[in-house]
Amino acid sequence: MKRRNKKFQKKKGSSLNKLSLFQKNDSKFSRKCPLSIKNSPIIDYKNIEVLKKYISENGKIISTKITSVSYGKQKKLTKEIKKAKILALI
Repeated sequence: MKRRNKKFQKKKGSSLNKLSLFQKNDSKFSRKCPLSIKNSPIIDYKNIEVLKKYISENGKIISTKITSVSYGKQKKLTKEIKKAKILALI
Protein backbone atom coordinates (compact mmCIF):
# COMPACT_ATOMS: atom_id res chain seq x y z
CA MET A 1 0.00 0.00 0.00
CA LYS A 2 1.19 3.45 -0.86
CA ARG A 3 0.98 6.29 1.60
CA ARG A 4 -0.55 9.52 0.47
CA ASN A 5 1.56 12.59 0.76
CA LYS A 6 0.09 14.79 3.51
CA LYS A 7 1.33 18.00 1.90
CA PHE A 8 -1.08 17.83 -1.00
CA GLN A 9 -4.23 16.67 0.75
CA LYS A 10 -7.16 19.07 0.81
CA LYS A 11 -7.99 20.51 4.17
CA LYS A 12 -11.61 20.51 5.13
CA GLY A 13 -12.88 23.07 7.53
CA SER A 14 -13.51 26.76 7.77
CA SER A 15 -14.28 29.01 4.86
CA LEU A 16 -11.45 31.33 5.91
CA ASN A 17 -9.04 29.27 3.86
CA LYS A 18 -10.78 30.48 0.70
CA LEU A 19 -10.26 34.18 1.45
CA SER A 20 -7.30 35.97 0.01
CA LEU A 21 -5.59 39.11 1.25
CA PHE A 22 -6.33 40.87 -2.02
CA GLN A 23 -9.96 39.82 -2.28
CA LYS A 24 -12.63 42.47 -1.84
CA ASN A 25 -15.03 42.23 1.07
CA ASP A 26 -18.69 41.58 0.39
CA SER A 27 -19.71 44.52 2.56
CA LYS A 28 -19.62 47.95 0.99
CA PHE A 29 -18.67 51.10 2.87
CA SER A 30 -20.63 54.13 1.76
CA ARG A 31 -20.32 57.75 2.77
CA LYS A 32 -22.70 60.63 2.29
CA CYS A 33 -21.96 63.26 -0.33
CA PRO A 34 -20.28 66.23 1.38
CA LEU A 35 -21.84 68.64 -1.12
CA SER A 36 -25.43 67.41 -0.64
CA ILE A 37 -25.81 67.99 3.11
CA LYS A 38 -27.33 71.06 4.75
CA ASN A 39 -25.20 74.22 4.82
CA SER A 40 -22.80 72.77 2.25
CA PRO A 41 -20.73 75.21 0.19
CA ILE A 42 -22.07 76.36 -3.16
CA ILE A 43 -20.27 74.94 -6.18
CA ASP A 44 -19.22 77.94 -8.25
CA TYR A 45 -16.18 78.82 -10.32
CA LYS A 46 -15.59 81.87 -8.10
CA ASN A 47 -15.50 79.75 -4.92
CA ILE A 48 -11.85 78.73 -5.26
CA GLU A 49 -11.41 77.31 -1.73
CA VAL A 50 -14.01 74.62 -2.40
CA LEU A 51 -12.67 73.79 -5.85
CA LYS A 52 -9.09 73.36 -4.60
CA LYS A 53 -10.22 70.57 -2.25
CA TYR A 54 -11.21 68.48 -5.26
CA ILE A 55 -8.04 69.04 -7.31
CA SER A 56 -4.80 67.11 -6.90
CA GLU A 57 -1.35 68.69 -6.69
CA ASN A 58 -0.88 68.13 -10.42
CA GLY A 59 -4.09 69.99 -11.25
CA LYS A 60 -6.19 66.93 -12.03
CA ILE A 61 -9.74 66.50 -10.77
CA ILE A 62 -9.98 63.85 -8.03
CA SER A 63 -12.36 60.98 -8.80
CA THR A 64 -15.72 60.35 -7.18
CA LYS A 65 -14.51 57.10 -5.63
CA ILE A 66 -12.02 58.98 -3.49
CA THR A 67 -14.07 62.08 -2.63
CA SER A 68 -17.46 60.31 -2.31
CA VAL A 69 -19.26 63.12 -4.15
CA SER A 70 -22.52 62.16 -5.85
CA TYR A 71 -22.72 61.79 -9.64
CA GLY A 72 -24.65 65.00 -10.29
CA LYS A 73 -22.49 67.10 -8.00
CA GLN A 74 -19.33 65.64 -9.56
CA LYS A 75 -20.47 66.71 -13.03
CA LYS A 76 -21.21 70.23 -11.79
CA LEU A 77 -17.91 70.33 -9.90
CA THR A 78 -15.99 69.28 -13.01
CA LYS A 79 -17.69 71.93 -15.11
CA GLU A 80 -16.91 74.68 -12.57
CA ILE A 81 -13.28 73.57 -12.16
CA LYS A 82 -12.78 73.71 -15.92
CA LYS A 83 -14.34 77.19 -16.01
CA ALA A 84 -12.00 78.38 -13.27
CA LYS A 85 -8.98 76.93 -15.09
CA ILE A 86 -9.93 78.72 -18.32
CA LEU A 87 -10.27 82.02 -16.45
CA ALA A 88 -6.90 81.34 -14.73
CA LEU A 89 -8.39 81.47 -11.21
CA ILE A 90 -6.79 78.14 -10.37
